[in-house]
Parts: sequence; structure tokens; C-alpha cells
Amino acid sequence: MTQKLQGQVALVVGGASGIGRAIVECFQAEGATVAVADFNLEACRQWAPELDSRITLHAVDVADEASVQAMVDDVLKAHQNIDVLVNCAGILDETPLLEMSTETFDRMVGINLRGVFLVSRQVAPHMVERKRGRIINIASQLALKGGVGLAHYCSAKAGVLGLTKAMAHELAPFGVLTNAIAPGPILTPMLQGLSPQWIADKEAELPLGRFGMAKEVAPTALMLASSPDGNLYVGQTLGPNSGDVM
Repeated sequence: MTQKLQGQVALVVGGASGIGRAIVECFQAEGATVAVADFNLEACRQWAPELDSRITLHAVDVADEASVQAMVDDVLKAHQNIDVLVNCAGILDETPLLEMSTETFDRMVGINLRGVFLVSRQVAPHMVERKRGRIINIASQLALKGGVGLAHYCSAKAGVLGLTKAMAHELAPFGVLTNAIAPGPILTPMLQGLSPQWIADKEAELPLGRFGMAKEVAPTALMLASSPDGNLYVGQTLGPNSGDVM
């Protein structure tokens, strides 16, 4: 059976853990060569040897323009092409609006939204030149419905959805398809930024009755990255969210 991403190069930003790591493993299983970019390369080194030689590790601070440029240059030097970009780098913490500092808000937006812009802006010209490419931005269902104590996170992820649609309009004529995934609550290390009460309350709201697992989100990214599976998806937001958004 033909592997869906055979011969393609995927750059997964924020691929050290959680949803990003699951996407790396899924893409590798489908034949892709994967460049994993993350702020925490030590986390990558703990599990990367489990995969084959078609993986490279690249350090990046997505909120820093120079770091992003150096990372993308490094990936292109190693692999010549980038066929698929997944923007998955993110942080999460719970802070009530009335207690939120400007610094806390800016840090959240800097990583979760500005980072998507910086990486996409650096990779998109390469894809446009080749007249092909897939960009997949990881947002959140909270971008659509909001959440208590998460004004900064919801704002950043809502911005990702708006950015995704704008990018889709501009890049689709060049054969570059941009879409977003807005997962519901997923059992990943990011949940450590939330209180046990927040987690319990959210789980009780879900029609499915449980949080998702990262490996249940990765197939959505694979579909958007694949042909013909993802060929008609342009500016869409797909929601593996346990029924949290209907």
C-alpha cells in the first residue's frame, strides 16, 4: 500500500511533545521525512531515536524573528524542500482576566499567534515558488467558544483562525493550501497549565465524556497534508473536539 506522504518533507514546529509529536510520528509512518523544530530539543532527543533517520531536529524560538529565519534556512539546507508545514508550537496557562498582566498576554500572543505568522511568512515564499504546499495551523476549539481564565489563549488562537483564512485566500492561487485544526481538550503536557477544577469542569461538559488523545488528532493533519484527501480544503477549520463545538 502506498504511503500517503512518500517522498515529502514536512516541517513540524512544536513537534517535541503532545499533538506535535503525534503528528511527527504519523507523518513518518506515512513516508515523510520530518524536520522537527522546537524550543525544547532535549524533549525531542529522548524519543527521536525511536524513529528512523528521516528525522532532523532544529532549535527555534518561534517568537523571535531571527531564530525562525535561521531555523527555516537550516531545514532547507538539510532537505532542500518543505512540502508540508505544521504550526503546532504553543503554550497554555490559566490566568483570570482581572489578574492578567500585559506581559502574560503578550507572551501568549507572541508564541501562539506571532509564531505562526513568523514561521509561515518564512516558509510560504518557498512553497509559492514551487507552486505547491500545505500549511496546517493548530488552533483550539476555545478560539470559537472562549474559556474562563483563558482570555489571552483564546485571543491568540482566534487570531490563528483569522490568519489561516487570510493566508488561504492569498496562497491558494499559487497551489499552497492553508487550513487549521481546532482540537478540543487533549491529554497532553499543556494541560499542566490548567487547574484540576478547570479540567474537571470541562470534561463534564463534553458530549463524548472524555478528553481526546494526541494520536486522535494527528490523522486530521495527515488528511489535510495528503493528496487527494486534502485537495479541496482551503481556509477550513476542522474540529476533533469531543463534541465541545457543534
